[in-house]
Amino acid sequence: MVGTMAPLHAFTRSSRVRGKTTGVVSPVPVVLPGDDEVLLDAPDDALGPALVGAAGGDHAPAVDLLAATRRTGAWEHRDRYVRGLAAFARSRPEWLDTWRALDPRDPDGLLVDAQRAVDRAWDSPARAELLREVSPLITAAARADNRDPVPWRLALDHARGARAGHTYFEELWEAAVRRAPHHHGCHVAALRYLASSWHGSHRECLDFADRAAQDAPEGSFTQALPLRAAYGYLTDGCGPEVPRERLDAAADRAAALSARLPAGRPWPAELRNLLTYVLVRLERRQDALEQLRLTGPYATSFPWDRGAEDPLGRFLEVRRSVRAAVASGSPAAGSGGSVPARDRPGSGRGGRLRPGDH
Repeated sequence: MVGTMAPLHAFTRSSRVRGKTTGVVSPVPVVLPGDDEVLLDAPDDALGPALVGAAGGDHAPAVDLLAATRRTGAWEHRDRYVRGLAAFARSRPEWLDTWRALDPRDPDGLLVDAQRAVDRAWDSPARAELLREVSPLITAAARADNRDPVPWRLALDHARGARAGHTYFEELWEAAVRRAPHHHGCHVAALRYLASSWHGSHRECLDFADRAAQDAPEGSFTQALPLRAAYGYLTDGCGPEVPRERLDAAADRAAALSARLPAGRPWPAELRNLLTYVLVRLERRQDALEQLRLTGPYATSFPWDRGAEDPLGRFLEVRRSVRAAVASGSPAAGSGGSVPARDRPGSGRGGRLRPGDH
């Protein structure tokens, strides 16, 4: 078996796809939260108090939260908290600036500051130049705690934005997976780099994602990496066709992971929102309704912000469409407001989909 610690060039080898699971279907009518109860990008019970503290100018709750993730090695939660805190700091920077001034070598403050800087550079027309300026901050964050894979995930994102060469990227990748072989954020960063560097290489991206998922522990979010690759194919307009069964297998694997996670909680919401999107694209609306039930009142901007200025409105529109289609009893009812016609794949399972179909 090819491990996820192998160099990235190994992803071009043929993949081994596990057998397909059956989507979970609720035996009773699904009751969903009302539209006015749905929250967009809601923080979990741990991140929420840190954001409240930051809003009041107090960085201490964020210090305690991130220190705990390092102490316990909760790298997936740490990654999510760093991104959430950095996003908040872009509009409300005072608490982070105070933290950095008081303790400039703190690993957690360095990491949030580096994430904020990369996010700011990414949105600028001068992205490449600004990203070069950010490099020392990422390096300092990585050196501050040698066990932490999150600075290396950030370095991988940075390398993609700076259009770094494959050799340099593989060096970063190997350093990242030495610290956490199955870290979801690092794998997503690698998948995005592969997709952007070799545009249209969707089969190869699925190969890489399948191998990483097969090697990952049962409860790891890396189990859902093939779903990310399927999403990349379904939202791209080039490359060779991908067999329909590979897309269904990616969705089924993610659904199996979703079924093992607690329902109605904020932290699995992005997985379930993305899975809902892909299932709707595959016209598997009964399975999509099950994911909507599991996610409860938690919508996430990704993937609904793709081509939509109002991701929450888009989520609610899709939810209404899915519920109506299932209630009508039609196995492949019209997409309605779910996806634009140009993004709609061919119907039926077991066929083939071309990226041009969407």
